[in-house]
Amino acid sequence: ADVSVLPLPPAPASSVTPAPPTLPGSLTLPASRAAIMGILNVTPDSFSDGGRYADAPAALAHARAMVAAGADLIDVGGESTRPNSTRISADEEWARIGAVVEALAADGVVVSVDTLHAATAREAARAGAAIINDVSGGRWDPQMNAAVAKTSCAYVIQHYRALPGMPEESFDYGEQPIAVALRERVASQVRDALEAGVEPERIIVDPGLGFSLNNEQCWSLVASLRIFAELGYPVLIGASRKRFLGQSPLSDRDEATLDISRRALLDGMWAVRVHAIDQQARLVRAGR
Repeated sequence: ADVSVLPLPPAPASSVTPAPPTLPGSLTLPASRAAIMGILNVTPDSFSDGGRYADAPAALAHARAMVAAGADLIDVGGESTRPNSTRISADEEWARIGAVVEALAADGVVVSVDTLHAATAREAARAGAAIINDVSGGRWDPQMNAAVAKTSCAYVIQHYRALPGMPEESFDYGEQPIAVALRERVASQVRDALEAGVEPERIIVDPGLGFSLNNEQCWSLVASLRIFAELGYPVLIGASRKRFLGQSPLSDRDEATLDISRRALLDGMWAVRVHAIDQQARLVRAGR
């Protein structure tokens, strides 16, 4: 049978409450339940909502609506990493997102900044961001780990091989189960961050659903999320509206995302990164 289109088996409930990372200053995130990270793409070319929030007023309105709907933090991105997307400079990225980050931080919102660039990470920290979310986990910009270490920000280290559509992208992980292979690879990225001076209590790991993974590998990974909690760090899951969800038995990608979030919460994941907030908020707050 094709595992990519079968319903996931039930997972036993985790007895461990996901521990949030340490954030700058007095900022905090829920300690008794999983957190909801709302996605804010301030870009013209993101795969899901490119262009809808490309100017600061629209972006801020959407971010505040997500917070009102129940998002615990907002992940602001100014550079798309969809397949075959165009790379931009750190200066252009900050020109897109800087005013948004500053305004949300001034509102007291916990802001995560989704960036590949150390220069953007430094600017984001100065502007009040609480988390740096690097989809390359420190592999794209050799200065990223050191830059984050000099801030008080938490740090999302995602498993990375290449950006989608890059020539270096590969789906071959040898004979190991995919979750085991990715756990070992992200653990090596965490070691590099620690050696650069990033404090362990600020580290978050992300298995990187959809990055250098085919559809079948993504579904296999979803069924094995618990293995990432064994690293000892809070785990962020980002499945929202990604291509592999097109093979879900559920016809709507937001419904399929909710189904994966339910599994992630049962497996003790720290947070889910999502576009549609309402149903996710009901799930994490009421357990349904």
